[in-house]
Amino acid sequence: MGARRCGRPVVIPAPTRILLSTSPADFRTSIDGLAALVELHLHEAPLSGTLFAFRNQRGNGLKLLMWSSGGFLLLYKRLERGRFRVPTTDRDRLTLTPAEIAAILEGIDLSRAKRLSRWNPPV
Repeated sequence: MGARRCGRPVVIPAPTRILLSTSPADFRTSIDGLAALVELHLHEAPLSGTLFAFRNQRGNGLKLLMWSSGGFLLLYKRLERGRFRVPTTDRDRLTLTPAEIAAILEGIDLSRAKRLSRWNPPV
């Protein structure tokens, strides 16, 4: 027998931008606590459509928070072995591309990835 579908499929919208908090977050907090971290620690608007990424102290968990169509979307990935390799910086956040957040979620260490030079028109 085939699987039955109830309702419409869930669509994850494309974020306007992606910010990774470089400070570990307490993962006992859920949506409201992470939204407060966005406001108080990152000084950003949680309802902006930005995808906010947080890692836990051990480095084996990532939570992604985003406002979409009247509600928050929360994704949580916990590794059974190993740690997520996130770029290091002295800033409180990093701006990532969709490819970079996908690489982090897949376990790719971006510090070892070589970025090819690209031409961009002058601003």
